[in-house]
Amino acid sequence: MKDGSRPRRTASRAGAEPCPCGLPASYGECCGRFHAGQAAPTAEALMRSRYAAFAVEDEAYLLRTWHPGTRPPRVEFERGMRWTGLEIEEVSGGTSFHTAGTVAFRARYAYRGQPGELREKSRFERHEGAWVYVDGVVGG
Repeated sequence: MKDGSRPRRTASRAGAEPCPCGLPASYGECCGRFHAGQAAPTAEALMRSRYAAFAVEDEAYLLRTWHPGTRPPRVEFERGMRWTGLEIEEVSGGTSFHTAGTVAFRARYAYRGQPGELREKSRFERHEGAWVYVDGVVGG
């Protein structure tokens, strides 16, 4: 949140906390290492790390892992939004043997105290050797 009502977590502050992506590892051992610069090895790992980046409001990571052809100039974090859970529903491609992949997911959130859910089928490609988010179909 840009309004300062909730401080942004960083790898140094949140390293021992559970990872927002839902895997059974600490943030520092899971998505925090990608936020700190390690490349995500699969499209699914990138999807999880991007979800975690929204949860900890890491704009730099989101922009760095967005395909240059579809990347916005900045990422706005919604005031009053708290991401509460991620469920991967389907993965196609996106391994070290692929150049493209898709990940369908369900992300739960609370917006100003009201629960909600975002479903998306995201497209990923390799760009300059690294996985990047291209775009997604909401509800897909």
